[in-house]
Parts: sequence; structure tokens; C-alpha cells
Amino acid sequence: MLTQTLRSLERDGLLTRTVTPTVPVTVSYELTELGLSLHRMIRGVKSWAEMHTDDVLDNRATCDARTA
Repeated sequence: MLTQTLRSLERDGLLTRTVTPTVPVTVSYELTELGLSLHRMIRGVKSWAEMHTDDVLDNRATCDARTA
């Protein structure tokens, strides 16, 4: 599953795959500029989620109390 995901990300242009002919073979991955731009966006979403977790949990509790 990991290999499929990495190949898909490579196909999408989000990372590059480099094979080094060692024993055993070494494969390394690196984010492309496109991948880095997505990483920055995801970091923003993560920050938002961390800042608003309590709000979301409070809203869930309020909604659950109304529907119970």
C-alpha cells in the first residue's frame, strides 16, 4: 500500500523518486515544489484545527445535548 501511495504521489508530481544502485538498493523520495506548496497548505489546515479543536468539541456537545 505504501508503494502504491508513493507511486501515485510521484505520478501527481508531488514528489520525486531517486534510486541509488547500492546493495540493497536505496530509494529516496523528496517533495517537489508542487508538493511543498501542498505541504504549506496542509500545515495551515493543521494549525486551524489545533486552534479550533475546543470550539468544535463544544459545538458537538451542544448539538448532541439538543438531539438527546
